[in-house]
Amino acid sequence: MPLILVAGCSPAEEPPSTVVGRLQNAKIDEASGLARSQRYPDVFWVANDDGPSVLYAIDGTGKDLGRITIKDASNRDWEDLASFTLDDTPYLVAADIGDNNGKRKDVRLYIIEEPEAGDDKVKPEWRIEFTYPEGPRDAESVAVDVDNERVLVLTKRDVPALLYALPLRPGTEKRIAAERLGVIDSLPQPSRSDLEFASRANSWHWQPTGMDITDDGSQAVVLTYGGVYRYPRSPGQDWLEALQQHPVVVSRSRNRQAEAIAFDAAGDSILITIEQRHAPLFRLPTSPPAPED
Repeated sequence: MPLILVAGCSPAEEPPSTVVGRLQNAKIDEASGLARSQRYPDVFWVANDDGPSVLYAIDGTGKDLGRITIKDASNRDWEDLASFTLDDTPYLVAADIGDNNGKRKDVRLYIIEEPEAGDDKVKPEWRIEFTYPEGPRDAESVAVDVDNERVLVLTKRDVPALLYALPLRPGTEKRIAAERLGVIDSLPQPSRSDLEFASRANSWHWQPTGMDITDDGSQAVVLTYGGVYRYPRSPGQDWLEALQQHPVVVSRSRNRQAEAIAFDAAGDSILITIEQRHAPLFRLPTSPPAPED
C-alpha cells in the first residue's frame, strides 16, 4: 500500500504520512466511517459499510478497545460516522446514506449518546429519516455543524458534488426533506476523459468519500479517492461559502479504498483508514511543516 503524501511544499519538505498502526479487530473489514471520541482524546470509532449495526472503538494506533451494538437500527449501507457534543453531552452519528444504484426512497441517520468503549448495546437517542428534494442521491460524507445545529451531507456521484443540510433535531416529523445548499466545485473535477474511462480504469478520483469538521468549527476536511482537502473557516462564515473556496491540498495520493477520515482531538492532524481487514491507519499533519530558520 503506497503511503499518502502531504502536498503543498517542496519535495524536501514533503514528509510521508505516518502509518501509526493497523486495525487490530479482524471484524473491521470494510471501514467506511471514522469519528473521534468526544469523551477521550485518543479514542476513535469505526463502522463497516454493511453487516451488523456495530461501532468499533480503537485507539490512535488501531488497537481494539471494544464494540457497541446499536439496537433498533439497520446497517443497509453505513458510509460515514460523525461525532459532536451538544448541551455537554457527547454523541455519535451513524450515517446509513449509501445508495450506489440511486434507488433508495429514504436514508437515515442514527444519533446515539456516546457510550464508554466496551462491549455494550445502546439505543438511538433519535433518528433522522430523510429524502433529497430532487430524488435519490448516493452520499458517503457527513459532518455536524454544531453552531447551527445542522448535519451536512456531501454527495458522491454528482458532478460537482452537492451539499445538503438537515436539522440536527428535526422534531416529531417522521421523514424530512434535506435542504440543498449548493454545489461544491472547489474539489478537483473530472475531465471528459475521466468520466468516459472511469469504469474501465476503475478510477473515480474526484468522488468524495468522507468528511469531518473540527470541534471548534474552524476547519473541515474532505476525503476523495484522489486526495485530502482542508477548508479553513472564518468565524461566523457559512459552511457553504467555506467549502466553495479553494482548499488547502493536504494530499494528492490516489487510493480506491480510502473511505474513512477524522480529525484528531486537537485538530492538527488527520487519521485515515481504508476498506480492508487489518487496514493500515494513517496519520497526516493538516499543514506542511514550518521551514527551519
